[in-house]
Amino acid sequence: MYHCNLPSLLILSLSVSLVCGALNRTRHEIERDIDALLERMTLEEKLGQLQQLGNVMAMFSNSEPDNPAGDPLAEHLQLIRQGVVGSILYVRGAKRANDIQRAAMESRLQIPVLIGFDVIHGYRTLFPIPLGEAASWDLDAVQRAAGIAAVEARSTGIHWTFAPMMDVTRDPRWGRVMEGAGEDVFLVAEMSKAKIRGFQGTDFSQKDKVMACAKHFVGYGAVEAGRDFNSVDISERQLREVYLPPFQAAVEAGVGSVMMGYHNLNGVPVTGNHWLIRQVLRKEWQFDGLVVSDYESVQDLIGHGMAVNHSEAAMYALNAGTDMEMVSRSYVAHGAKLVEEGKVTVETVNTAVRNVLRTKFRLGLFEQPFQFVDEELAAKTLAKPEHLQAARELAAKSFVLLKNERNILPIDIRNVKELVVIGALADDKANTIDSWGVEGRMEDSVTVLEGIRERLRNTSVTVKFFKACDAVCNSSKNPDEFQQALNAAGASNFVVAVVGETVGVSGEGASLTNLNLSGDQLKLLQGIAESGTPFVVVLKNGRPLTIEWLADHAPAILITWHSGTMGGPAVADVLFGDVNPSGKLPMTFPRSVGQVPLYYDQKNIWRPYVAGNIFTEKYKDSSILPLYPFGFGLSYTSFSITNLRLNSTYVMAGDSVTVSVDLTNTGNRDGEEVVQLYLRDVAARITRSVRQLKAFRKVAVKVGERKRVDFTLTERDMGFLDEAWRMTVEPGEFVVFVGNSSDAELSRTFTLFPSLFSSTGVFVAGTTTAWLLSFAVLLSNNLKT
Repeated sequence: MYHCNLPSLLILSLSVSLVCGALNRTRHEIERDIDALLERMTLEEKLGQLQQLGNVMAMFSNSEPDNPAGDPLAEHLQLIRQGVVGSILYVRGAKRANDIQRAAMESRLQIPVLIGFDVIHGYRTLFPIPLGEAASWDLDAVQRAAGIAAVEARSTGIHWTFAPMMDVTRDPRWGRVMEGAGEDVFLVAEMSKAKIRGFQGTDFSQKDKVMACAKHFVGYGAVEAGRDFNSVDISERQLREVYLPPFQAAVEAGVGSVMMGYHNLNGVPVTGNHWLIRQVLRKEWQFDGLVVSDYESVQDLIGHGMAVNHSEAAMYALNAGTDMEMVSRSYVAHGAKLVEEGKVTVETVNTAVRNVLRTKFRLGLFEQPFQFVDEELAAKTLAKPEHLQAARELAAKSFVLLKNERNILPIDIRNVKELVVIGALADDKANTIDSWGVEGRMEDSVTVLEGIRERLRNTSVTVKFFKACDAVCNSSKNPDEFQQALNAAGASNFVVAVVGETVGVSGEGASLTNLNLSGDQLKLLQGIAESGTPFVVVLKNGRPLTIEWLADHAPAILITWHSGTMGGPAVADVLFGDVNPSGKLPMTFPRSVGQVPLYYDQKNIWRPYVAGNIFTEKYKDSSILPLYPFGFGLSYTSFSITNLRLNSTYVMAGDSVTVSVDLTNTGNRDGEEVVQLYLRDVAARITRSVRQLKAFRKVAVKVGERKRVDFTLTERDMGFLDEAWRMTVEPGEFVVFVGNSSDAELSRTFTLFPSLFSSTGVFVAGTTTAWLLSFAVLLSNNLKT
C-alpha cells in the first residue's frame, strides 16, 4: 500500500501565485494593511463588511440609464456612506458602480464596496449555457468565453461573478444541471478550472478580470429527487470522491471565493457547517479566500430547523466560517449582541472581516479608490463583433450530433428547392435569453430562423416558416395552424424542426418529473415523419431529455442546448456543413425518467445483467442501458482510434504510465475528435467504478491525416482514498480504455507493483510474493537501461 499526499503548502503556493500579483503587492504587505485597518474599525463597521446587500429588482432588469430598477436603493447608498456595507449585489452599469464607490469614499474609513453579479455564461454577449460549454470539450474555447465575460462585466464596474457552478450533476430532473458541466468529476473540474482562468487570469486586480466563485459548496447536485432546495444525504466517501474534488481543484487553481449552498447536507445545512468550512476548506485545503452564503441562506437556517431565530442563524453561520451574508441581515442585526454574550468571539468576526478585506486588496480596490470606471468604456466593449464571433464559434463547438441516418446532414442545398422551418422556438427571441442570461438583450440575439435565412440569402433555396403551435406546443389552441405546418412539411424538400425546452423550464427553481418533450411537440414530429420528407430535429434543451422515439424514428438529431446570443447562426453553420459538429455529451441521456440517476462510472455490479437470468441487474420493462452514453457525439466525418500502446505493462508504484493511440480521419471532411481515456482499477479493497475518465484531448485532423495522441497516467490517477481519506495506490491490475465515448472498447492492461520505497522514502511492506515481483520488475527495468 502506497500513500501519496499533495502537501498543503503546494495548494497554498498555487493559489497565492494567482492572487498576490495584485499590483505587485506581497502577501505580507496586504496582511499588514489589513491589521492596520482592523485596529481602526468599530465592531459595527466590521459586521458591515460581512454584509452583502442586493436589489433583487435589479436582477430582472437591464442596465439602461433610464431604468430605475437597476439603480442601487437609496437606503443602500446611505448605509454605504455609514461604512456598514461590504458588498452590493445585482447593481451594474458604470455610472451606478461609480455612485456606489463615491458613497464609500464618504464613509469614515473609505473602504471600497465589492460589486457582485451572476455572470454565468456571458454578460451582454451570451455564450451557450455551461452544460453546453462543457459539451464542447474544448478548454481553450471555454476559457476564452469566460475571459470575454470578464472583460464585459468589469467594464460596467463588476468585480465578482458567482460562477462557475461546480456541482457534479447526475439527475437531469434538477433544473440547475444547465448551470454545471455534467456528471463526471474530472470533466467538471477541468471545465471549472478553464472558467476560473478565463475570469481571473493570473491577477484578478486587472481591469479586464473579475473574481470567480466556486459554488455550491458542496453536494448540491445530489439533492433528493432532483428537487431544487431539497436536502442531500450522501456518504462521506461519495462526498470526498465525487463532490469535493472539483472544489479542491478550484482552490488549487486559485479561485478567489467559494459560495455555500442552500441545502442540508447529512443533517447539517452547509451555510452553518463547521466541518465543511473550517476543517475541509480552510484546514485541509488551506483556502484563504472569501466564503459567501447563497441568497439569504443564513436566515434559511431557520427554515431548515437548525436555528430558532435570526440571532441563532447568525451564530451558527459565523462560527461555521461563512464570512459574508448575502442579502439577509442576521449578522449586522445580531452580531454585536452575540459577541457581547460570548456566543461569537471577536476573533471569529475579525477572521471573517480579514477574509473580506483580503479579497478587496487582491482585487486592487484599495489602491485605486478614485480611479472610477470609465463610463464610456462599456459602450465600446459590450457585444463587440469579435465577442459575438467567439460566441458563434463556441456554440457550434457545443452542438452534439446524436444521429445522422444516411448522412442527410449536412443539408445539400443543391437538392433543396424549398426548405421549411417548423417550431415556435425557431423564431422566439425571448427564448434566446437563456437562464442566467440576465444582461443579455433580445436585440443582440439571432434566432435559428434568422440564421438559416441569412445563410441561404444568396441561394436559390426558398425558406418558409410555420410556427405550428406556441413554444410549449398546445395544438388544440390553433389546430388549423398545426395542420398547416404538417401540410407544408409534406410539400417541401427538407424540414428543420426546432423543438425542446423554453428558457424557464431549465434553471434554478425548474425541477421536473417528466423529461419528455412538452405539449404536442412529439405529435408534431410524428406528423412530420409521416410526411416522408427528410427532416432534422434541432433540439434546444437545458438538460438531458427522454427522446427514445426520436432516436428510433428521426433521421437526424442535433442537440443545440440553449446556445446564447449567436445560437442561430451557429445552428446554420452546422446544418449546412460550414462547421463540422464535434460536441460530446457531458451527461448521459436516459431512455426514461425511471432510470434516473444514470451515469457511466457506476460501481461494479456483483450480478450484472444476463439474458434469461432473473437474478441479475435489470428492469422488467426497459433496457438498463442509456439511450446515449456520456461522451457520445457524431461527426460529419469518420475517425479511427487504433494502436493503443503503453510504455510499460509492469509499473512500479510511484511511476507514471504513458498511453498512446493513433487517431486517423478516415472520412471525407476535416474534423475534430475528442479522444477520451478511461481507467479501471480491477480490484481494490475499497471498490472502484467500472471506469473513470482520466484525460481527454480534442484534436483537429484533416482528411486522411493520422496523428499520435499521448496521455500520461500518474499515481494520483491510479489512486483512491483509503479509510483515513489518504490518497492510496494499491498494487494490482488496471485496464486502460481509449475511445470517443464512455463506451470505449479499445483497451490494454498494466500491472502495478508495490514500490520498495514511497515517494517520501518510507519503506512500504507488502506480501512476500508482491515484494519479490516488484524486485524482479525493478531489476528488469534497470537491466533494460
